[in-house]
Amino acid sequence: MEHSSASESPDTPFNPPVRDPWKGLRGVMAGTLLLEAIVVLLALPVVGTVGPGLTWVSGGYLVVLALLMIGGAGVQRRPWAPYYNFALQLLMIAAWFAHPAIGVLGLLFLGIWCYIYFLRRQMRFRIEHGLLPGQRD
Repeated sequence: MEHSSASESPDTPFNPPVRDPWKGLRGVMAGTLLLEAIVVLLALPVVGTVGPGLTWVSGGYLVVLALLMIGGAGVQRRPWAPYYNFALQLLMIAAWFAHPAIGVLGLLFLGIWCYIYFLRRQMRFRIEHGLLPGQRD
């Protein structure tokens, strides 16, 4: 799932983009993970006061999940980052056991990640077809 730029494929007649468009997308992905980690940490008081309460298992799971998200923000350049990002979403949905609201947030963020990867696919298409502004002569 690693991205390929127009400069890497020899049969592309288009110029490479002037600026690295992948850098901005990686920033969006890292920012989304940080935002998601903040949401998970802000959900701790909710889990603690609503429903069965916060246990060592549910609290530890949510804190570790938030730490994995914060760490994941720094690895978005790696080729395995998309798999890591979606694995985190599955772990967030699995947090349904801590509180159903966390699982619903996991589904919401899964939708956001699907949209981000849709945009990633669109950007790859635009680069390959020379449709970015910096690629036009």
